[in-house]
Amino acid sequence: MIRITPTISIDERELQLEFIRASGPGGQKVNKVATAVQLRFDVTHSPSLPNDVRERLIRLAGKRVTEDGVLVIEALRYRTQDRNRKDAIDRLISLIRKAAVPPKPRRKTKPTLASKERRLEEKRRRSEIKRQRREIPSADE
Repeated sequence: MIRITPTISIDERELQLEFIRASGPGGQKVNKVATAVQLRFDVTHSPSLPNDVRERLIRLAGKRVTEDGVLVIEALRYRTQDRNRKDAIDRLISLIRKAAVPPKPRRKTKPTLASKERRLEEKRRRSEIKRQRREIPSADE
């Protein structure tokens, strides 16, 4: 079991790890050894996630979630398979932790009296500046 928060834990059997060849550091070894990790986690069918967390996770992950609701994380930052595996799992955990925090509700506020007065005063000043730029009609006409 992977502990995410005190209330959320994910069973390791829910994760699919696939090892693929990576680009990047590793020299000649990079062409021979599959060190990159592709982690797949079925968000929509996971029994471990509450519905609100599931929805926020899908929204947070964006393009990393397939049409079927599977979250795909690729880790190829390191040269070893083990470190990439740990990196992918850590990234999944941090993403779920971020999704587990409910958004702070927005409270509507009204502008203060002082801010209204400042705005109107600035409008008056601006209007005066523009009025002074106008051409003065001549008395000859």
